[in-house]
Amino acid sequence: MGIPVFILAGLLVHFVFLASIFDIYFSSPLVHGMTPQQTPLPPPAKRLVLFVADGLRADSLFELNSNNTPQAPYLRAILENNGSWGISHTRVPTESRPGHVALIAGFYEDVSAVAKGWKENPVEFDSVFNESKYTWSWGSPDILPMFAKDTNGHAHRPYSKEYKENIRKVDEGVKEIVSMLESFYGNDGKTAYILTSDHGMTDWGSHGAGHPSETLTPLIAWGAGVNYPQKVTSQLFEDNFLKEWKLENLKRMDVNQGTLPLEYLNNSNHFKAESMFTNALQVLEQFKVTKHMVKKKNMSLKKIIAVPLSDSEQINFLKKARVYIQQQKYNEAVSLCKTLINLALEGLSYYHTYDRLFLGLSIALSFVGWTTYVILVIIKTHTNLIKATRNNNKHLLCCCPSICLSFFLLIQTSPWTYYVYCLLPVPIWYAVVRELRVIQDPAANLWSFPIGQSLGFLLICILGIELLVFSFFYRSTLTVGLLVFAGWPVITQLWIQAKRTTLIWTLLCVLLAVFPLMPVVGREPNIPLVVAAGLTTLLISCFSLASFSRSKNKYQSKEDLKVYFYQMFSIALSTYVVSSTHNSLKNKQGLPVFNQIISWTTLASSSALPLLSPTLLFQRLFSILLSLMATYLLLSTGYEALFPLVLSGLMLVWIQMEQEALQHYGLSLKPKVTAPDSYISLNYQKHLLFPLGVFFIVTAFFGTGNIASVNSFDPASVYCFLTVFSPFIMGGLLLLKVVIPFLLVSCAFEAVQVTTQLSSKSLFLIVLVISDIMALHFFFLVKDYGSWLDIGTSISHYVLVMSLTIFMMLMNGLAQLLTTKRLELSRRTKHHST
Repeated sequence: MGIPVFILAGLLVHFVFLASIFDIYFSSPLVHGMTPQQTPLPPPAKRLVLFVADGLRADSLFELNSNNTPQAPYLRAILENNGSWGISHTRVPTESRPGHVALIAGFYEDVSAVAKGWKENPVEFDSVFNESKYTWSWGSPDILPMFAKDTNGHAHRPYSKEYKENIRKVDEGVKEIVSMLESFYGNDGKTAYILTSDHGMTDWGSHGAGHPSETLTPLIAWGAGVNYPQKVTSQLFEDNFLKEWKLENLKRMDVNQGTLPLEYLNNSNHFKAESMFTNALQVLEQFKVTKHMVKKKNMSLKKIIAVPLSDSEQINFLKKARVYIQQQKYNEAVSLCKTLINLALEGLSYYHTYDRLFLGLSIALSFVGWTTYVILVIIKTHTNLIKATRNNNKHLLCCCPSICLSFFLLIQTSPWTYYVYCLLPVPIWYAVVRELRVIQDPAANLWSFPIGQSLGFLLICILGIELLVFSFFYRSTLTVGLLVFAGWPVITQLWIQAKRTTLIWTLLCVLLAVFPLMPVVGREPNIPLVVAAGLTTLLISCFSLASFSRSKNKYQSKEDLKVYFYQMFSIALSTYVVSSTHNSLKNKQGLPVFNQIISWTTLASSSALPLLSPTLLFQRLFSILLSLMATYLLLSTGYEALFPLVLSGLMLVWIQMEQEALQHYGLSLKPKVTAPDSYISLNYQKHLLFPLGVFFIVTAFFGTGNIASVNSFDPASVYCFLTVFSPFIMGGLLLLKVVIPFLLVSCAFEAVQVTTQLSSKSLFLIVLVISDIMALHFFFLVKDYGSWLDIGTSISHYVLVMSLTIFMMLMNGLAQLLTTKRLELSRRTKHHST
């Protein structure tokens, strides 16, 4: 297979891998065609008023001020005298649209909406608004049909003065609307009122995950059909909220989304039982429709599954519940209906994921086949292990399975995407079978290889890949890896030849190992650390300038010095802008225009300045660090400002150690290896460079945060550039903040490649194998449940490793541009000099 064909095939295969998760994990569970169900008894209220305060936490509403006065006097009086109250345990993802869908439509968020950012409906659904004769809505224009009254918002943090002022505005607005409605309807006592929130908010102003501050929202109900306050002497809850809020003597009735809260109803037991029976019928209708749809396209469904709720069991449940109601055994009827609802929900989940295992195994088979093929290509093109060429045609191996699978999918009336997922393994494994000759000769001489060394190397590779996978979930794993690499020179005996370099390497590894242990989400700004990072960079720059001046590769002209001094001035200016902007915003004076101009100017010049510096290896790399560091300081709010400085120092020492290793061992890389002795021992560098490179790439991504979710970033990072909400610009700046450490590693790895004369093609193929093995892990770890943070993280992990190879190619090209080119026509372009 030629290189263009290989690249095209790889892109197509990985596109299918990437798209498959949305069919396998994120198909919509909503169904249509259910028979409408209604409670036979008349409702206690003619109208419902729903107040939804965006981002209102339960503790923010219920807690008292320092002088023991309520945050919301009117609502406090309601729950003490006229209505019922509790905590609504919202289900993640704690976003505005999912919260409102649960409130008005009665189902949990459609996970397929994750592809639309929880902003749009992937399919149509029914809601209480649609079933009402008239509906009026006021609120935010982006999801207006789902809002009723929304004034709080989340522009401010929960403990801020502005946030508490908004609570008072909500309280006054509710009082005004209730008074107006009661007056309009002549106080007929037929209006019910509910106040709640779509989600809560963390102390640092974000939401989307499953922290209690995000899932615990207030619930107050009063009016027609709602119970009055119930006095109690004691209540059993695991939290201490009742004591903190001074509500120990009023019964607290917490609510979980999806369960009918009968305790809130001020009506007869007969009405409650009929309502629960109707609720059970509604869920059962969804179960029946979903089962019919799956059964229709799976002929052997009856033979291969055994789930609860057969047709006869459904009839028995309903008959028994109806008999209980007729016999006025209302409690037994309610209990039986709850059991029926739980069984129906379990069945719904089963049928919704019915094809998941089959499709998942098909994609996994393709993953394994593709990875095997790439490994065979590496053995074929970068070793001399094969002696002869034998090309056996095995077309029948490809045709027969394809025909059988196609016929099976045809009779199952499967969608066209199923054909792609299920037939993809066939051509991939056909290509593998054609290349099996590559390993025939090594297999024949297996016992001639050093078995112990081979197994040890294989074990190290497996442990290394598993370590990288774990680092995506537990950033502290990177700390373990860095501490292990800190001892690398001792293992290789380099510490004897280069003690000074070895000590610096060990020290920087230990320093870098501290960053993954630092917190990610919710860190408070620490501007003094950013200033310290800027001053440290200036100090190191002065020492570096003196060192370069004493070396034989000193600056050749005054123009080189001017570029260097301008970069140092940019570092100083960025340090000042960060401090000045923070103080200005803290004093409510806004973003100074001068600071904003300096920030954007620094960002624009950071990519061009390195091209004006000499192309001597260390001078060019240090110039790249200064330019990127000036921008990174502007995007920093705390300890992360020190991260690229320590990372770059480690990269420079890495390059120095590789040069000293080459001088010590007197080795030069060969384009190919010979069997059998070189099968494992390619040479000293090739064993270590690839795991080091991939590990440093992952460290660059996750050293200070998790790029999988916007929730991991503090919006204050972009305040030097803009303070007005602009998602695309803010997202671009935050992405740049993530890319800068990666680019620093790419430039260093490019220098190592030039120093050790490594093949870029071999690098590409080995990274492809590593990323695909990691992607197979993440494919089975994709989540379609839990918080927005959990779902988004699982998708981002998968997408990240899938695109790692392509992204590395792009970064490698950019690194070559930054490290080898110079914007000066009068001089000849130089490549890395050492």
